[in-house]
Amino acid sequence: MQYSEGKVGRVFTVRIDDGKDFLQEIQQFVTSMGIQCGTIQFLGAVRSARLVTGPKEPVIPPSPHREEILGGWEVLGFATIYPGDEAPSIHLHTAAGRGMHSLTGCLRDRAEVYLVIEAIITEFIGITAKRILDEKTGVNLPLFDRTLQ
Repeated sequence: MQYSEGKVGRVFTVRIDDGKDFLQEIQQFVTSMGIQCGTIQFLGAVRSARLVTGPKEPVIPPSPHREEILGGWEVLGFATIYPGDEAPSIHLHTAAGRGMHSLTGCLRDRAEVYLVIEAIITEFIGITAKRILDEKTGVNLPLFDRTLQ
């Protein structure tokens, strides 16, 4: 087990409006505010989005199974932020539902906002971490400065 210890820094509340790409807007905000580590909590709706809903088969490295949602889905989600190679790296998961259907997965590529998405971003100070490609799994994983046996 790896870990890092820090403290809560700034806290932001953000509103992203209809028609905007949630992923693009949240990345731009995090980058422009200089947030290197933290979390994002969000709720709202998307007109369309792409999710990775697990692997096609449970093997390592995984091959992602993708789903596209269209037509106005409610979303609720959580993300982590760690330094990446060129910018803060955001790993974002969501539960999405419409009518009697629901999906949970990693929001990727694009997510067009329907009406609004509200987000709370909490910055962490003093965390030593970096998201890097893990060669064994083929997945970008956070690497922390401490280990616990």
